[in-house]
Amino acid sequence: MELHDLQLIARRERERRRRIRIHCCTSSGCLASQGLEIQKRLEAAVAEAGLEGEVEVVGVGCIGSCGQGPMVEIAPEGTLYEYVRPEDAEAIVAAINGGECSVQRGDPLRPFFTRQFPIVRKNAGKIDPERIEEYIAAGGYRSLYRAINEMSPAEVIDEITQSGLRGRGGAGYPTGLKWSTVAKSRGDRKYVVCNGDEGDPGAFMDRSVLESDPHLVLEGMCIAAYAVGADQGYIYVRGEYPFAIQRLQKAINQAKKFGLLGSQIFDSTFDFRVDIRVGAGAFVCGEETALLASIEGRRGQPRPRPPYPAESGLWGKPTLINNVETFANIAAIIEHGPDWYASIGTESSRGTKVFALTGKIHNTGLIEVPMGITLREIVHQLGGGGHSGSEVKAVQTGGPSGGCIPASLFDTPVDYESLARVGSIMGSGGMVVMDNSTNMVELAKFYMEFCKDESCGKCVPCRVGTVQIHHLLDKLTSGKGSPADLDQLRELCQLLRDTSLCGLGQSAPNPVMSTLKYFTEEYERLIER
Repeated sequence: MELHDLQLIARRERERRRRIRIHCCTSSGCLASQGLEIQKRLEAAVAEAGLEGEVEVVGVGCIGSCGQGPMVEIAPEGTLYEYVRPEDAEAIVAAINGGECSVQRGDPLRPFFTRQFPIVRKNAGKIDPERIEEYIAAGGYRSLYRAINEMSPAEVIDEITQSGLRGRGGAGYPTGLKWSTVAKSRGDRKYVVCNGDEGDPGAFMDRSVLESDPHLVLEGMCIAAYAVGADQGYIYVRGEYPFAIQRLQKAINQAKKFGLLGSQIFDSTFDFRVDIRVGAGAFVCGEETALLASIEGRRGQPRPRPPYPAESGLWGKPTLINNVETFANIAAIIEHGPDWYASIGTESSRGTKVFALTGKIHNTGLIEVPMGITLREIVHQLGGGGHSGSEVKAVQTGGPSGGCIPASLFDTPVDYESLARVGSIMGSGGMVVMDNSTNMVELAKFYMEFCKDESCGKCVPCRVGTVQIHHLLDKLTSGKGSPADLDQLRELCQLLRDTSLCGLGQSAPNPVMSTLKYFTEEYERLIER
């Protein structure tokens, strides 16, 4: 495989696509809402109308506006249909020829779409994720070719460092620094691991990327492997994502067939293989050392650090671990340059972030926005405000480990440092909106129950502390609490933060501490009644 081969494949694919395309969302969410049946009915309607040579029906990844799904888009004109049912297929196809169509139209110019800045999601809803040719036609694998043939490993790492990209898995560690550490570590073998163990309630960002654009993640992993000197990669995906696993495996097989994975990639001396490892759904396996233990076939429990995985990871070898979204940014940085990427976002938080916008909000779905955008812009402009006109009370960022931020602080910029200052975290990208019907103490209790159940039990503070905090919250919501219980809650939360072994226990108190701080009156009312 050479550059001219990529160009030839891209040209042939563009020629093949010189016809009207009906993009039908076939993400997991839309499949649950008859997305596959809609696609089949559209194909049958196209055949019945004798339009096979003019119209192509394509199953694509998530278009983003999940609350209005299933969605169908007519390309290239951009007509969007919402809340599509299988019985709407004939009318949609008829409309292509000027017929009447009463299916509800979507507005592609509403702020939900126009305020986004797609990098990770640039191909989502636009290409068939099961055809490598479509990814190549969209510019895919050009960055990998450039990295291998025009750059040294050190130059690749330098570009990632200059871009300012930080790990999108939650901690926000500088990606270039992590890559540099692995590259310098000595070992007869090195590994690259993609963390796709997305366990936060209400989060589906990584799942969508793997379903919509699996080759983007594979290309990022290949570039990383070239940069750090690895020849084996693993993608760890939770078993609850069967459709993502299916599409990912198909993408791996296609990349092998095209010579983009395996031996002598692009006729170079660079070899890299990727395998999938399916997790059993333990939330703690999102922590990197627990994830590595699971890949090795051991119980998924964290271990003390140092040594860090960059020095001693899988089977004691230097291992680079980044999450799905981090790898999905790499190809764009190599293509457009680090200065381009660094110009997006804020001084300390560069680039964009994908969020799963859920909860009591009008527009639910996936958004990708520049770092530094305010919570108010996300909730009220992209999200359209509260569901059915309700008043938004708070938003939680960062999943069960994130804090609840009140509406009075919605002018807070969404970046790592600003969210930390108000008692929350970026996390992997979950964003749950609450309105005035939400009981914040019950919400804190729900998340503590989740953390209690997901604790691996290895360290005493997390194993015992989460149970005791949940017990106190249950006591309060049952009307049996006392003022002393609030003091004990604060003390226990601080204990967990300071003494837990891994990030699960250290961040588990965030929902409790933030609601105690910003919604104190709701706790006090439970004591007074």
